[in-house]
Amino acid sequence: MSQGKHQDSASGGLFEELAERDERAASAAVQARAIALRGQPARLLQPNRQQIELRASDLESLLGEDRRARLVWGCVEQQDLSRLNATIKARGSNAGRAAIDPRILFALWLYATLEGVGSGREVARLTREHDANRWICGGVSVNYDALNDFRSGNEALMDDVLTANVAALAAAGAISLERVAQDGMRVRAYAGAASLRRQASLEQHLAEAGELIKDIKQRAAADPAAASRRATIR
Repeated sequence: MSQGKHQDSASGGLFEELAERDERAASAAVQARAIALRGQPARLLQPNRQQIELRASDLESLLGEDRRARLVWGCVEQQDLSRLNATIKARGSNAGRAAIDPRILFALWLYATLEGVGSGREVARLTREHDANRWICGGVSVNYDALNDFRSGNEALMDDVLTANVAALAAAGAISLERVAQDGMRVRAYAGAASLRRQASLEQHLAEAGELIKDIKQRAAADPAAASRRATIR
């Protein structure tokens, strides 16, 4: 019997020793893993401001009441664009895609003019990425070809109408035109009463607006990517 007790004691000691070894091995493994993890870069949730997000919001809520795009659209709604509408071929039940409302295309070009943008490709990019331009489009897809065809196909008319609208906005005090030494004419933000105090004549506003249109076209022709670079810098 004493021999059996001795064997049981020996077996118990062996199991305890094995358990201790396993515990030490497990502890050493945990420590080794912790040391290895500390040497690796931290896994962080970092901002990605370029990711596409689907938001449950309407275009109307994206734009403040005082934004220039609303001023532009209000101005365009009062225009007689019958000469531009007359060129549209998609009418009645005729086959073919519906045409883009000329008011949208004209408003985009007028807004671009006030922002100093003369490149059709830049305007097209802004319709995808800029809330004010997206608001003007109102969900209508507008590409470079549509913008360019509209501008170049009615160039003389567009120059005249854009000049008249910019001059009218300046005369009303909604914007202010100023001459910058190296860059020609520029549009300032809402001028308010400041421009009205100058009491500039409509002829003067028309001359300044015409100079603005000319400057923007020349800059766009010389360096179409300039507006895009300015937007990136801002």
